[in-house]
Amino acid sequence: MNTQSEAFLQQQAATANWTEVGKQRPHESAVLHVLGEATYTDDIPEIQGTLHAALGLSHKAHARVHGMDLKEVKASIGVVAVYTAKDIPGTNDCGPIIHDDPILADGLVQYVGQPLFVVIADTHDNARRAARLAKVDYEELPAILTPQDARKAQSFVLPPMHLARGNCRQALERAPHKVKGELYVGGQEQFYLEGQISYAIPKEDRGMLVYCSTQHPSEMQHVVAHALGLHSHHVVVECRRMGGGFGGKESQSALWASAAAISAALLKRPVKLRADRDDDMMVTGKRHCFYYEYEVGYDDEGRIVAAKVEMVSRAGYSADLSGPVATRAVCHFDNAYYLSDVDIVAMCGKTNTQSNTAFRGFGGPQGAIAIEYVIDEIARNLGKDQLDVRKVNFYGRNDAEGRNVTQYGQKVVDNVIHELVAELETTSAYRQRREEVRAFNAASPVLKKGLAITPVKFGIAFNLTHLNQAGALVHVYVDGSVLVNHGGTEMGQGINTKVAQVVAHELGLDLSQVRVSATDTSKVANTSATAASTGADLNGKAAQDAARQIRDRLTAFAAQTFGVDASTISFADNKVYIDGNVEAFESLVRKAYNARVQLWSDGFYATPGLHWDAANMSGNPFFYFAYGAAVSEVVVDTLTGEWKLLRADALYDAGKSLNPAIDIGQVEGAFIQGMGWLTTEELWWNKAGKLMTHAPSTYKIPGISDCPEHFDVRLFNNRNVSDSIHRSKAVGEPPLLLPFSVFFAIRDAVASVGDYKVNPPLNAPATSEAILNAVEAVQAAQAVGA
Repeated sequence: MNTQSEAFLQQQAATANWTEVGKQRPHESAVLHVLGEATYTDDIPEIQGTLHAALGLSHKAHARVHGMDLKEVKASIGVVAVYTAKDIPGTNDCGPIIHDDPILADGLVQYVGQPLFVVIADTHDNARRAARLAKVDYEELPAILTPQDARKAQSFVLPPMHLARGNCRQALERAPHKVKGELYVGGQEQFYLEGQISYAIPKEDRGMLVYCSTQHPSEMQHVVAHALGLHSHHVVVECRRMGGGFGGKESQSALWASAAAISAALLKRPVKLRADRDDDMMVTGKRHCFYYEYEVGYDDEGRIVAAKVEMVSRAGYSADLSGPVATRAVCHFDNAYYLSDVDIVAMCGKTNTQSNTAFRGFGGPQGAIAIEYVIDEIARNLGKDQLDVRKVNFYGRNDAEGRNVTQYGQKVVDNVIHELVAELETTSAYRQRREEVRAFNAASPVLKKGLAITPVKFGIAFNLTHLNQAGALVHVYVDGSVLVNHGGTEMGQGINTKVAQVVAHELGLDLSQVRVSATDTSKVANTSATAASTGADLNGKAAQDAARQIRDRLTAFAAQTFGVDASTISFADNKVYIDGNVEAFESLVRKAYNARVQLWSDGFYATPGLHWDAANMSGNPFFYFAYGAAVSEVVVDTLTGEWKLLRADALYDAGKSLNPAIDIGQVEGAFIQGMGWLTTEELWWNKAGKLMTHAPSTYKIPGISDCPEHFDVRLFNNRNVSDSIHRSKAVGEPPLLLPFSVFFAIRDAVASVGDYKVNPPLNAPATSEAILNAVEAVQAAQAVGA
């Protein structure tokens, strides 16, 4: 063997195990966050002459506006201008799909908190004070406030959706057993730490630069352009990072961006519009609450043979994203279970409340919790362990079982739920703890423990096929450093870290060599929202495509320069290995630059194999499925309804994780956020339609004291069957379904009051009041039975 061959073998050995993806890297802005140096929209230094805006809000849920006296507003200290709908230069609309969502109400208000006018003043406080001085002449109209009332009135923002498979009616008639009932699951405030904010700066030739805390810069660009009566090329939207989004900044940042831009354009001065927490919660939409009526047939083993459900959401006064949310709910009704005969109807109730919008899970959690509630009831009716009933209903492992096609027609080809749940059942000692919980309850008259294990199967992709695309730019500079720009937005979830790892891996560089710049509509155009858990999948693939093109050019250049075959060249550890020789990456880049080799590239990715027939509600809407399961143990005080989560064990399928540290953090955060939705976060409107839970003082998100002392989160050892970015899986939305186990553990504890023979009528959120009501209902049912 000659020396060159030995060197090449050493090169192969040196590069074979080198990787940048899959490593536990800290968030790229972690140090900046801790030091308070991370720049959010409100931290951007204000240009001289910057003005501040505030919105004047409606005090009626549904009314005609016969007039507004704004004299005192205009005369207030520091006020520069006041604008109403008639002052908008272009289109008075910020609806993402259907154009039924005015920027400023014009003659009709449809919820308490709807913006009527915008005040611009010299300071933020002066603008807010002035906004409260308006005198509005209202003619009140009847208001619909709940999804139940919307259903009765046939008040919908969109036509009802219907998905049917098999013959549900006949299957129900033949079923050995039936369960019938209703369920209400409340909504949820996104409660991002950074509220809605936009800072609009006029530029030359009618241009407008908008710094906006948004998950969807391209949509903000379109809305602002339409509101100003301009083309998209006049508007640039930039977002470096958000202090949380959770879906609340996907479409609903449009109101704030357009109001700021309209004011800035009319005054030809920079205008910042920042919402205080109360205003933010009063104006913006939440997670949709859902009301369900269900009838399900099942056999002696608990296997579901027919499922009929009608679900109606509180859409609010306009469509916003309620249609796609309802579609998701229909598609996720099965969760991890095969349903042979189904009849599913979803309705988007038009109510005189905030227009509800995207929220982590996007209808998926609302769809899946209904079937979990049903299975919980079936198990109790049969006297079986809920886990055993769940297992018997799981999707099949292979085609031969004939139980691997969803109700919408997509074949499940990556099912790992059996193995995943079996692993969690063992590692969490579920069976042993079930016996211990029952023994504890038998000896404890007041405090009752509950235990539950719930699975997750969650489809990954946008409902609308055309949104499943992304672009990226990668620049390699002469010093060997790399700058990346992609269409995704950073809201704390770590997308920039993951994309940087992907690019670093592709070019054989340490992560420190790669930097990701702010999302900017003038860099990557026509981007999709960072939503539907697709951020890293789409933008990672696009950035990989761009980086690979540069690497291929450098490879071709090195092969020609050194007179070797391209197959002998590899990139790793900040070096380029060339047929056994080593060249520093920076050195090769400089040589390539001098030889006029292009050192930047654009990349693009479109998710393959997706299709969806909205009319028939069938197709292949998801690229793959992510799986998971969690076990939760709680203790409930049956005298007060107070409860505490004692222990939580979660196992999540992130595929071949791009960054295990970030993924585990996402699972932990999603678990606690989902637990808040199902237990403490109650939205309450009074009879006049005013949201009364519009501040941290009246709306309870989980705190550190709500986290369990034992909180074990692990990633399931798996590799994505689909060709995702490095065979990883999404981790944004699916883990929010894991805390279903908390809700059903609480229900299990309440059921123990009636010796597990009564199904507690527990709705979500399971607040202490709701728990106490359920306890009393079980006690009453037990007394009647006795």
